[in-house]
Amino acid sequence: MAELYVGTSGWSYNEWSGVFYPSGNTNKLSYYSKVFNTVEVDSTFYAYPSKGLVHGWARYTPKGFVFSAKLPKVITHDKVLDVEKGAEADLLRFLGLMKPLIASGKLGPLLIQLPPSCTQERDGERVRRFLEIIPEDIIFAIEFRHPSWLKQSVWEMLTEHNVANTIVDEPLLPPDPVVTADFAFVRWHGRGSRPWYNYRYSEKELTPWVPKVKEVAKKVKRVYGYFNNHFHGFAVENSLKMLQMLGEASPQQLEVRERATRYIDSKGEERERVKAQGSILEYMSSGG
Repeated sequence: MAELYVGTSGWSYNEWSGVFYPSGNTNKLSYYSKVFNTVEVDSTFYAYPSKGLVHGWARYTPKGFVFSAKLPKVITHDKVLDVEKGAEADLLRFLGLMKPLIASGKLGPLLIQLPPSCTQERDGERVRRFLEIIPEDIIFAIEFRHPSWLKQSVWEMLTEHNVANTIVDEPLLPPDPVVTADFAFVRWHGRGSRPWYNYRYSEKELTPWVPKVKEVAKKVKRVYGYFNNHFHGFAVENSLKMLQMLGEASPQQLEVRERATRYIDSKGEERERVKAQGSILEYMSSGG
C-alpha cells in the first residue's frame, strides 16, 4: 500500500486541551507531531505566514513530518487563480515563504481550494492557465466546490499536470475517489450544517471510507488525508479512528484515540445535562 499520511486540518486549537493536549501550556505543534506524521496548515488561507513562523514549523517537528498548506485566499478566492491579476506573483511569494519546509523535505501538497462560486464554464480557462505556471517540483491538489467541475475533461487536465483532485466528504459534492496524480488527497469536512465542521463522524459513517482509501492507495505513491471537523477535538478522534480502521494506527495512536473518545463522550454527556437543566428552568419560568 502507498505511504499513508493522515492528520487534521490545523493544530493550534485551544479547545483541544484535555481532549488531545495535556494542558493549555503544551507546545501544541511539538506535541502534535509526536502523534501524527502530517498536518494541513489552514492559517495560510487567511494570511501569508512570516518567515520566522515557517522556520519554526520546520525546526520543531521531527524528520519525516509533512506539512500540507492551503494557498492564500488572495490567490484562490480574490483573484480566482487569474494570472492576469497577479496570481502568479502571489504564488511565487508564497512558495518563497515555504522554502524552509522545502529545504527540510517537509513540504507536502499545496491545496488550491476554489470557492463554490467558481464554475467550470466561467473559470475553466483561468484554472487551466494557472496550472500551466505551477512549478513541477512542488505538488498541488485542487478542491472544487461546484459540481460543474466533475467531468472527464477536467480529470484529464489535472492528470496532465499531476495535480490531485481532492476527494471529499462534505454536503456539497459526492465522495467519488477520482485519482488524477501520483498521490491522493482526501479531506473529511464533516456533515454538519452551519458549519459543516462541527460534526463527529460515527464508526458507521467512516466504514465505507476504508475500502475507498485502500483502493486509492493501490494507484498512488502516497495518500494524504485530513479531517477538518475540528470542533471539540472531533478531528483528532476521527483521524486516529480512520488509521485504526485501516490497520495503520500505532499503539500510541490507539491510546490517544481512546483517551479522546472518553473525553468527548464525557463532555457530550455534560452538554446534554446542561441542555436538560435549561429546558426545565425554561418550562418552570413559563408557568408550566
